[in-house]
Amino acid sequence: MKHYFLLLLLIGCIASGHAESGWKAHWINTERCQSETNTWLAFRKTVHIDKVPQTLTARIAADSKYWLWINGRLVVFEGGLKRGPSPYDTYYDPVEIAPYLQNGENTIAVLVWHFGKSGFSHVNSGLAALLFEAVAPGVEIVSDKSWQCTVYDAYQDTEAPYPNYRLPESNIRFDARMEMSGWNQPGYTGKMPNAEIISSVGVAPLGKLVERPVPLWKDYGLKPYVSVRRSSAGDTLYCRLPYNSQVTPYLKVEAPAGKVIHIRTDNYEGGSQYNVRAEYVTRDGVQEYESLGWMNGHEMQYILPEGVKVLDVKFRETGYDTEFTGSFSCNDPFMNELWKRSARTLYITMRDSYMDCPDRERAQWWGDEVNELGEAFYALSPSSHKLALKGIYELMNWQREDGVIFAPAPAGNWRKELPLQMLASVGWYGFYTQYYYSGDSSFVAGIYDRMHHYLHEVWQVDKSGLVIERDGDWSWGDWGENIDMGVLVNCWYYLALKAEKAFALQLGKTADADEIGRMMYSIGKCFDTKFWTGSAYRSPGYKGETDDRAQAMAVVSGLASADKYPALVKVLKKECHASPYMEKYVLEALFQMNEPAFALERMKQRYAKMMDYPEYTTLFEGWGIGPDGFGGGTINHAWSGGPLTLLSQKVCGIEPTSPGFRSFKVCPQMGTLTEASATVDTHFGKIEVSLKRKGKKIQATLSVPEGTTAEVIWPDGSRKNFDPGRHQAKHVGLKGKK
Repeated sequence: MKHYFLLLLLIGCIASGHAESGWKAHWINTERCQSETNTWLAFRKTVHIDKVPQTLTARIAADSKYWLWINGRLVVFEGGLKRGPSPYDTYYDPVEIAPYLQNGENTIAVLVWHFGKSGFSHVNSGLAALLFEAVAPGVEIVSDKSWQCTVYDAYQDTEAPYPNYRLPESNIRFDARMEMSGWNQPGYTGKMPNAEIISSVGVAPLGKLVERPVPLWKDYGLKPYVSVRRSSAGDTLYCRLPYNSQVTPYLKVEAPAGKVIHIRTDNYEGGSQYNVRAEYVTRDGVQEYESLGWMNGHEMQYILPEGVKVLDVKFRETGYDTEFTGSFSCNDPFMNELWKRSARTLYITMRDSYMDCPDRERAQWWGDEVNELGEAFYALSPSSHKLALKGIYELMNWQREDGVIFAPAPAGNWRKELPLQMLASVGWYGFYTQYYYSGDSSFVAGIYDRMHHYLHEVWQVDKSGLVIERDGDWSWGDWGENIDMGVLVNCWYYLALKAEKAFALQLGKTADADEIGRMMYSIGKCFDTKFWTGSAYRSPGYKGETDDRAQAMAVVSGLASADKYPALVKVLKKECHASPYMEKYVLEALFQMNEPAFALERMKQRYAKMMDYPEYTTLFEGWGIGPDGFGGGTINHAWSGGPLTLLSQKVCGIEPTSPGFRSFKVCPQMGTLTEASATVDTHFGKIEVSLKRKGKKIQATLSVPEGTTAEVIWPDGSRKNFDPGRHQAKHVGLKGKK
């Protein structure tokens, strides 16, 4: 099998060593360009079109980002995806440009931002370059020497401090005294040299081109801030944003030349690290400027030198193109606000990939992504599903030659494995949830062999069939203390096998499925013998306090039998060691053990401190800020949004019973709540559930989309089936726990 991975590596190298057929365009830049860090390039092309076709798709790629104007109209605001789909290759964007063209002369202008360095979310090719191709009958617009290109010297580096090493983005300084006014408009009379061809398509270092698998960003347009106040000294504007968001700041000022305006958000040191900021150097007179590198926070800050008169400030929010079509509400305002903040945190950690946080790292850590992709099914429209699918391919395409998978990927300065996060990724809550909830199995065949290699050759089992604990490159189970790795690794490995077995059966690999089944049986048979003490699960030799995470994972993996639930509930009423990342599984275990009232009580207890910051609209990396923050303590970490999933999935009880919600169940666990409702958007349409409880009576109103069927399962276990349409159901005689 080792030879198999060496062959894959060789194939990748060969693919990057020969030109790719099917492209007429070439990669271009200018002879002045040395591909230095934070390089900006301006490109122009004038083209004559006799008759504009009804449709014309341009294929555009850049290392690293681009902005496109056609005939003076902005067509794409921040195009391009961070590299790469594999360690060798580059994404390109398909962009429909026919609506922006006209018969006769057309001006195409592209601004390219070359990061010029790697980070935890991007691998630098070393070439600042543009590729543009739009071909149809009678039309051929391709990047070649006929284009004009120049380094845009107004874009510069700031002085220190710089963004931390995890970020490939640099601070952006723009000196308006060097602005090329109107360079992107028709009729520009300035001089720009002709471009140089620097590479063919399909060869190193930019490699093969892979079509962008996610939508272009949604542009919400320039908007006024919610409020603007000046500091007591008058030198700083504090501009409140409506919520924590991905924004680019705009200003209009009157000033003499050479004044430096500093721009940053209140999240500039989010996660205890320097993040991105901007500077604007004025020219003389009235001027407008928008800094194009996005930042995030609750507040934008403009630090003004003397002599600058502010005429206007605005912001532009951009983000992943999806809608907040999911919802949850109940009679407890705390839970409503927790769901809302979870959804906001999820959205701000989506862009080129799922991110752990949008400030310190912007990196696709897969422990985070497992929680995020589950939340997306309950909060967002189906367009969100594509982001997790992109992440799955990237994770497996970046598999190391020794078979190890690692995150974050893509990454140009990280290759270390966190074993438990990788097991979570390929397992039941990761890859399988993405398949089962979306109904899209298209990725399974392409990643199965690599997943199988990782689980069965990188990982090993002992004579009893239990998995042998591996440190990998970073033995990490969660933030915090009292982490029982022995129990956790067996639970995560069991869940990974469970997903793999389902995929093997789907692909007709019955021999694999049989072998995986035998392995799961061995783990199940030996798990209690090794880890069960009579009152809790503990690894032999583990000296810490009993780990709440370990008990929870034993439950949700299915390794803990129901007769142990009373003892495990006692443990979870006493032990609270999990960070928000693993707390999701603790709470889910309580619902699985039919303890919804305590699940909601614990949810409120654990999140109370985090929620006691009314000025924040997002959830934290840890339970608090500063010393309570864990890992640097960002205030926008999507792994903390597990309650979003559970409030919709468990309290309102909406779960698929076949892929993609073609059939689903409503099995409410309302606990102490008297009212609860949720909406889940699927490819078939919206599922809507509204619940009211009074004493022993529950009334449910249910909307079943066309093409689906539903089953309501009442707390006493009785069931009722529903076809498409809107239905009401009542149940009397509540038994068991609330």
